[in-house]
Amino acid sequence: MATTAYGVNNALAVKAWRRKLFVEALKQTWLAKFMGKDDRSPIQIMNDLQKGPGDRITIGLRMQLTGAGVAGDGTLEGNEEALTTYSDNFVINQLRHAVRSDGKMSEQRVPFSVREQARLGLQDWWADRIDTSLFNQLGGNTAQADTKYTGMNATTAPSSNNIYYAEGHASEASVASASASCKFKLSYIDAAVEKAKTNTPMIRPIKVNGEDKYVCFIHPYQVTALRTNTDTGQWLDIEKAAMAGMQSKKSPIYTGALGEYNGVVLHSSTRIPFVTAKVGRAILCGAQAAAFATGQNNAPDKMTWVEELFDYGNQLGVSAGMIFGAKKMVFNSQDFGVIVIATYAQPLGT
Repeated sequence: MATTAYGVNNALAVKAWRRKLFVEALKQTWLAKFMGKDDRSPIQIMNDLQKGPGDRITIGLRMQLTGAGVAGDGTLEGNEEALTTYSDNFVINQLRHAVRSDGKMSEQRVPFSVREQARLGLQDWWADRIDTSLFNQLGGNTAQADTKYTGMNATTAPSSNNIYYAEGHASEASVASASASCKFKLSYIDAAVEKAKTNTPMIRPIKVNGEDKYVCFIHPYQVTALRTNTDTGQWLDIEKAAMAGMQSKKSPIYTGALGEYNGVVLHSSTRIPFVTAKVGRAILCGAQAAAFATGQNNAPDKMTWVEELFDYGNQLGVSAGMIFGAKKMVFNSQDFGVIVIATYAQPLGT
């Protein structure tokens, strides 16, 4: 009887599995719905290095012209304005992880495929790692020095114009000391939106169904602070906006949202960084807050998938890797698309 089998590292099997790994991992990546290839997305996907060599991407920014211009028959020659441009860059690097079985006898004892569970485990690991990297970048988590957790690039602290400290404090240490008076509240979103609109350059909002929106990620402790705030015009305002807005909000940035306030769609995430103990950094994002890139031969399959047999074929090892990079966008030493809101954030009752 003739049978057809696809063994370890069969070319067709490898291609299918690594494509499936990336697709499923990205579905589980919490920030996937905020990623896109155009410059209107909070996290812009850069394709520059997918078709050729190189390990660094450079992104340019042209500032708006500010000159007064010349009226009537005034002389324009000699009154021209020079373009002002800035740039930021980041690297891509390979990151890999692997799973290895103890042997065929161990596999015999369990009612599942070690190979399939290895794929699922690596899928979950990659989803977590991509999210962790982007949140550490966006939140300026300089406490995390291992670039394997920061998108293969070092993090930078929030620039002075791009961080808001609760109740007008001057540092996170001061916020931590003030504790209860600095718990998250809606007025902090108002302050962050004000900063976003008045910074130079202004933080561009995201277009959602023709409307300008920002996105804000807050920790569950900060969500609790909002929900339990009994002052007038707090959580109830979010609930009203959420119910009114759901009629036409088909954009994925509304999926799983807590609600909306002052043109800001709110989402909760446990990955909000705590650089200072007891102080959570809520993250308000506009367009091009961060960039994400993959390397050559990582598209469309995106990831490498390698299976190897060890100990005379008794043990199966599976590895998955990707050449990628992620970074918060910073031009002229200023964060480009993000405002950090530093508030006291601890469990209810503390």
